[in-house]
Amino acid sequence: MTVEEFEEFYAQAAGRLTGQLYVMLGDHHEAQDVVQEAFVKGWSRRRQLERDGRPEAWIRTVAWRLAVSRWRVRRRSADAWQRTGPPGHVEGPGPEAVALMEALRQLPRGQRRTMTLHYVCDLTVEQIAAETSLSASTVKTHLSRGRAALSRQLQDPRIEEAPDA
Repeated sequence: MTVEEFEEFYAQAAGRLTGQLYVMLGDHHEAQDVVQEAFVKGWSRRRQLERDGRPEAWIRTVAWRLAVSRWRVRRRSADAWQRTGPPGHVEGPGPEAVALMEALRQLPRGQRRTMTLHYVCDLTVEQIAAETSLSASTVKTHLSRGRAALSRQLQDPRIEEAPDA
């Protein structure tokens, strides 16, 4: 992959990957950081990425692994984070996005990642299985359970259920 091709790949994929990682992680700044770091790592491997034929999947996987590593470091140093205080005020997302993100946070991490890869990244079950090292049946189980959990959590209480006929 030439410098120009890598720059074009970055321009086309960075925003999409940041959005996907945001849904997986629930933190936009963290998603931006890990995607940027993954692209930096990909720069030195751009020829390998071209040969493998799946550079976006590679960047997404590296970004996910970076996020997990960062989470582990933060967990070990929770006292230091508490001393820094909360971040400054930022205008929040709309109520629908908040409800969806809150519902996604209630899912186990594996289900949330699988749901994101399928519905946000538009990957097939087989592609998700390859990217996550899960079996296809486990991916299908995560999708089924995730959909059921989100359905329960996102029901509009203003809508009455139709009585059984």
